[in-house]
Amino acid sequence: MQRKYFKALQAALMAGAALLLSACATTAMTAPEPSKAASGPEQTKAVLWVGNSFFYYNNSMHGHVTQLIRGSAMADKTGHRSVSATISGSGINWHDLDAHFKPNAVGSYSFNAKNEVVFNTFTKPFDVVLMMDCSQCPIHPQLRSIFYDFAKKNSDIARKNGARPAFFMSWAYADAPEMTEQLAAEYTNAGRANNALVVPAGLAFARVVKERPDINLYVADKRHPTLAGTYLGACTVLASLYGVNPEGNTYAAGLDPAVAKYLQTVAWQTAQDYAQKK
Repeated sequence: MQRKYFKALQAALMAGAALLLSACATTAMTAPEPSKAASGPEQTKAVLWVGNSFFYYNNSMHGHVTQLIRGSAMADKTGHRSVSATISGSGINWHDLDAHFKPNAVGSYSFNAKNEVVFNTFTKPFDVVLMMDCSQCPIHPQLRSIFYDFAKKNSDIARKNGARPAFFMSWAYADAPEMTEQLAAEYTNAGRANNALVVPAGLAFARVVKERPDINLYVADKRHPTLAGTYLGACTVLASLYGVNPEGNTYAAGLDPAVAKYLQTVAWQTAQDYAQKK
């Protein structure tokens, strides 16, 4: 009798173990892939842009991204929000990122169509922090280490506050094309070191300069972007950060439609190529 009891107990335990293993295997097979989920527009509703004049030229790149979202084929175009925190000539270490996450501070209120104050409440103020260092800081021998120190520090601050860190790879000066690969290398390394997405705007700039030198991306100082340059950067952000193809977008920022279409294509192809190679 006792032997029969132990055999029955053993069989029950084995069946239970098999059921548990089966459930674990099913969970592993059906669980979503975090890297793919993190790239979609539904996970990128609120973005904090932290940078300098490369962002705020031409009425700010973040505003053009908002217009591109509205002109896209995205299923949900509502509820997207961007805040630009820029300082002229600033490096990544000039910004107090912690301060932008303080309660009742950045984004705590807005205005509706009737110019009435709306006090906002969110579980977190931003989904993504998109950061850029000064235009030459990541490759400057005296500032390169600061870039890496604050890329990590700010990535940690973003994650602590529930936001994903991302880096905006800036472009070379018009008269220093060698900066393209140098900046690309440093931003790519910083992205890998901090498990952060990188927007390859600098590579998109270089491609346009090579393929279509008739499209001027620089103002007279050979550093800051023309409207076409800002638009190209915005399209690359849409392609990389939101995972949305800008090709065929109805928003052209007042550019010649053929030029806008070409810049959309370059942005998408550059973002796709970079994602596969990095």
